[in-house]
Formats: sequence, C-alpha cells, structure tokens
Amino acid sequence: MPDSVTLRILRLDPENKDLPLPGYATDGSSGLDVAAAVVEDRTIAPGERALLPTGFALAVPRGTEVQVRARSGLAHKHGVTVLNAPGTIDSDYRGEVKVILVNHGSEPFVVRRGDRIAQLVVAAVTRTQVVEVNALDDTDRGSGGFGHTG
Repeated sequence: MPDSVTLRILRLDPENKDLPLPGYATDGSSGLDVAAAVVEDRTIAPGERALLPTGFALAVPRGTEVQVRARSGLAHKHGVTVLNAPGTIDSDYRGEVKVILVNHGSEPFVVRRGDRIAQLVVAAVTRTQVVEVNALDDTDRGSGGFGHTG
C-alpha cells in the first residue's frame, strides 16, 4: 500500500458542518479521530451498547479497508470501547459510518455532539483464494490453541 491514499468523505447532512471531518490528532497518529453526530446527548449505561452516528459516508479505496477502533483514553478512563473492534468498513459500502460503543465501566457514560468516539485506520487488504484440501501440513504446534503455548 502506498504511504498515502485518498479517503473520500461525504457529509450526509448540511447540519453536520459543525462537526470536524475525521482527522489525525498528531503527525504520528495512525488513526483518524471520529466525532459523534448525535443530536442530543446519549447516555450509555454500564453494560449497555449504543450505535452512534458519525454523519458521514466514505468511499474506501479498493484494496483497502477502514478499521473502526477504540480510543485508548475512553477505554482507560471510562471503560468505554468499540464493541466489535476493529470493525471493518469495506470498499464497496456507501452507507453512514456508525460506531458501536459499549460501556464496560461502572458509571453511565454520556456522549455529546462532537465528542471523539473512535478512530479510523486505513489498512491494506489481501484478497485470498480459498482452496479445499484433504489434509494440512504438520507443524510443531499442531492443533494446540487457546493458551497452548503458555
């Protein structure tokens, strides 16, 4: 994948002009911060999940995906994270990007309009051919998993 790709973004409602487009917080950031496009404050109770709008759609370049990831500050300070992390936005999806947050904390968490709720990371995708075989090659590990190696 080249050092830079173009990610085309469409605001879905002119009323969302007050929200920043996804952007990097620093020169070394891997993820683009994403703001919540909620109209009213949304409280997520402990143990609850919420599907939050961003107010935009993407044209993801073919050969890439956009991963929706948690923000470490929300996870550390509040126990709030992206439920299906990383979520995947495919190159042929054109609907609104939404973020599934879950509150693993002990206190209700309030999402306000413009709060940074997730980050987007563009990643290369390798297309795979699936080939059915009668047997797999042997390895030292074999079928051991789920803590098998220590």
